[in-house]
Amino acid sequence: MLYGPEAGMVGYDPKADGRNISSFEVAVAGSMSGLVTRVMVSPLDVIKIRFQLQIESLSRSDPGAKYHGILQAGRQILQEEGPTAFWKGHVPAQLLSIGYGAVQFLSFELLTELVHRATTYDARDFSVHFVCGGLSASAATLAVQPVDVLRTRFAAQGEPKVYKTLRDAVVTMYRTEGPLVFYKGLNPTLIAIFPYAGFQFSFYSALKHVHEWVLPTEGRKNENLKNLLCGSGAGVISKTLTYPLDLVKKRLQVGGFEQARATFGQVRSYRGLLDCAQQVLREEGSMGLFKGLSPSLLKAALSTGFVFFWYELFCNLFHHMKKVDS
Repeated sequence: MLYGPEAGMVGYDPKADGRNISSFEVAVAGSMSGLVTRVMVSPLDVIKIRFQLQIESLSRSDPGAKYHGILQAGRQILQEEGPTAFWKGHVPAQLLSIGYGAVQFLSFELLTELVHRATTYDARDFSVHFVCGGLSASAATLAVQPVDVLRTRFAAQGEPKVYKTLRDAVVTMYRTEGPLVFYKGLNPTLIAIFPYAGFQFSFYSALKHVHEWVLPTEGRKNENLKNLLCGSGAGVISKTLTYPLDLVKKRLQVGGFEQARATFGQVRSYRGLLDCAQQVLREEGSMGLFKGLSPSLLKAALSTGFVFFWYELFCNLFHHMKKVDS
């Protein structure tokens, strides 16, 4: 099965006959894009998670609030926990990024090709990219959800640490909370990830078409910059539209982990997705569902932009290597 990056588009393109990227290379490109991007955006991810889990308002006027701004949170984390705190949970985060990237991009390529061969729909349509993007992300989420829970636990804990190592975390969580702990927050994750990833892929494709329409010549000259900018735009739009579900997911993932959150302020227990959303609305107001949006949008712009940038770069690298060999 071959896919072709010459067209500079993510997903199957029936017109890109010259592309000769294999399924394995698509998976490797997806993994590498996730790996490189994760290293770059980890500090923002840690700050975002801390914001999402804080019950108190993100305001200087709230005396109980530990964090109230990106720069302030960054300085405080650095002062209290050291620079390595910004890469807390980096090992499970990298496993998450590598596995997720491979499954997501490979699934997306396969699904868009299936649409082209089995239906009358154009594989490059906005709606097709939305559905295939959502399905590919759902498959990737099911594959890596346990690692995502571990990553969230590591990023959320303060000092002294509850979990010293990845193995310690797995054993402790399994013994104290049972096997289902590794799928905490799965329902809101799947509900959120389908539209989020669907919008990412469809808006990425749409923004690239807009860019080529506005700057037809410049697009060909600066392909990598175009991929980065369009990916960033797609990330910001997607994250804004689906953010409340991401916050609920994070709150549910740290359920049963309250003792490690005590130093950060108030803690709450939630019975499920609806109960969590209702408690947040009642105690924190509608804006409580958007806590951490600023670092999240910054992270989404960088991570989505760089994921698509590196993915297309690695695909083109594999393509040119094959051309040289031949």
